[in-house]
Amino acid sequence: MRVAVVENMRNTPLGALGIALEEAGAEIEWFRAWDGEELPKDVAAHDALVVLGGEQNALDDETHPYLPELAQLMRRFEEAEKAVLGICLGSQILARAYEAENLIGATHEFGWKTVGVTEEGRADPLLSDLAGDFTIFQWHSDTFSLPAGAVHLATNAVTRNQAFRIGRAAYGTQFHFEANAAVVEGWRTEFKASIERNEPGWLQRYAEIAAQHAPAAEIAGLAIARGWVRTIGADAKLQAAS
Repeated sequence: MRVAVVENMRNTPLGALGIALEEAGAEIEWFRAWDGEELPKDVAAHDALVVLGGEQNALDDETHPYLPELAQLMRRFEEAEKAVLGICLGSQILARAYEAENLIGATHEFGWKTVGVTEEGRADPLLSDLAGDFTIFQWHSDTFSLPAGAVHLATNAVTRNQAFRIGRAAYGTQFHFEANAAVVEGWRTEFKASIERNEPGWLQRYAEIAAQHAPAAEIAGLAIARGWVRTIGADAKLQAAS
């Protein structure tokens, strides 16, 4: 199982997703686009594509000129029936790839929040292991309209389009399901100034907030990660059968 991971900024570890990929014996190849590394050129070289979050927005072509190419790469993987995952910024780039509207600065969520699974989401491999609402980590101010033909999987009162699927297994999640306790702890240390701007006082209350919400988010995040990784296995079986 070969998985290409595109990193859009430093210090965006895989967290729960990394655990699930390790369980599956996946081979991970990193592409640090933010540091000038080239994106994958041939979709045949990997079984799946992951696009992580970042501080830029999905239309920031002037400062991050690789973004249009990345959007088309996600679409090429989906059209090849391969598993695709966009997390936060990655979900916004996936929406862009399918001509949805990127809504810059339209929503703000930070910290552990509640997200609800839609009726379609309850039957989808990504979220079917979750029972109704779940707690998960958020860090975004942008969102997007739902791409034409996409399946709406998750929502909440602040950001309607929390998760969606295009085709067999191209998924976008606005929330950071990969952000287990270890990842959030690292972000708390690495991005103190940014967090204080986003959510004044959160750092001072961190221990109490984390104790209340992190364990539930850890369980939900790992369930989602394992659900997505299983779609790679389904893809591999499909290719082998053909």
